[in-house]
Amino acid sequence: MKGAATIVALASGRPPAAIAVVRISGPLAWAAVGSLISAEMPEPRRLSLRRLVDPADGSLLDRAMVVVFPGPATATGEDLAELHLHGGSAVISGVLGALLSMDGIRLAEPGEFTRRAFVNNRLDLAQVEGVADLVAAETSAQRRQALALTGGALSRAADAWRSRCLDVLADAEAALDFAEDEADVADRLQVVARARLRGLVDEIDALVADASRGARIRDGLTIAVTGPPNVGKSSIVNALSLRNAAIVSPFAGTTRDPIEVPVDLGGVAATLIDTAGLRETEDVVEAEGIRRARARASAADLVMHVSDGTCSTSPDAGLVVVNKSDLGALAPAAAILVSATRGDGMETLRSWLVEWAKSTVRPGESVLLSHARHREAFVAAGAALAEAADTDDAVLRAESLRHAASAFGQIAGRVGVDDVLDRIFSRFCIGK
Repeated sequence: MKGAATIVALASGRPPAAIAVVRISGPLAWAAVGSLISAEMPEPRRLSLRRLVDPADGSLLDRAMVVVFPGPATATGEDLAELHLHGGSAVISGVLGALLSMDGIRLAEPGEFTRRAFVNNRLDLAQVEGVADLVAAETSAQRRQALALTGGALSRAADAWRSRCLDVLADAEAALDFAEDEADVADRLQVVARARLRGLVDEIDALVADASRGARIRDGLTIAVTGPPNVGKSSIVNALSLRNAAIVSPFAGTTRDPIEVPVDLGGVAATLIDTAGLRETEDVVEAEGIRRARARASAADLVMHVSDGTCSTSPDAGLVVVNKSDLGALAPAAAILVSATRGDGMETLRSWLVEWAKSTVRPGESVLLSHARHREAFVAAGAALAEAADTDDAVLRAESLRHAASAFGQIAGRVGVDDVLDRIFSRFCIGK
């Protein structure tokens, strides 16, 4: 990024903390560090202890570990420096204040360090999205998927498909050259191209058909906890989440609005939705809660119906749980019998949910589409490839193949992504 300003920001978490990391990137990064330290510059890529002083008055700011990285082989593709400070607010504000008082240095915007990495070809766009997902990851499945994206797995797959697409395009262009003088050669090229294209279409269709799995890993599964009032739905939600997230009361109708509680099911993110008890009521507020409960249940990945063994189960339930085993409740053969208050059967219930979650998303298998942008690009590529496979017109086939190649290129941000860049980078914090 020629002519880019030098940017600075706190790259670590909110103070106070044991250590705070201030990151500086740009043409003045090393000069800025040189203005703060009272000794020689550290050797590149080696952490060194230095006294940091305010250039305005010479006062001591901190004793810190300093490291400098020469561009372009850095995270941003520019000269880069990091100051590893004591993590107190006063130390951080003092160092940032001294840096921001220097000419040519400003505070970074959200995601600007990562954006510079993209502009300087240190990361492609899919990898950038992977970094954002990695920062937001809360479960092991989310972490693994984000690391695969950051490591370039999806970009490599898209590039491989794009390369195969361009190979067929080259044959299509050749067919145009042979069309008049050597029709038999052109016909053979058409047959080969059609077979290769149908194979590509099948592969892309399979990837797109499996797109919901990647989105579920990234966004989490939803489990609607339904059932009549006062059967212990909230108690079960609290027991599964290991915290008192939902209000428990002996009075029916306590839960009105759906309550969302995140849980980790064996490394898979999920949200338990504690819903209003299902019953006939003349209470307007409770009736609205019941309506919302039914709506959330219809959209959930799993409906877990809870009863106390005295009422019928929901036909939409993927799992039936009978609570209050300590009070003599009996469960049908397919149900799980628990006591949320005593903990009886809760490990069995949790194990069932973990197995269901893992079988639903199958984490760790193949390349997955975790973003709507990825899915849209592959859908467009698949449609263009299908058009190319179905036509006998070499000119139309070549044009469709160009559209497909362009769609594949959008995954890594090589073409046609200017309109989505701001939206993607706005997901980052200032220090990233």
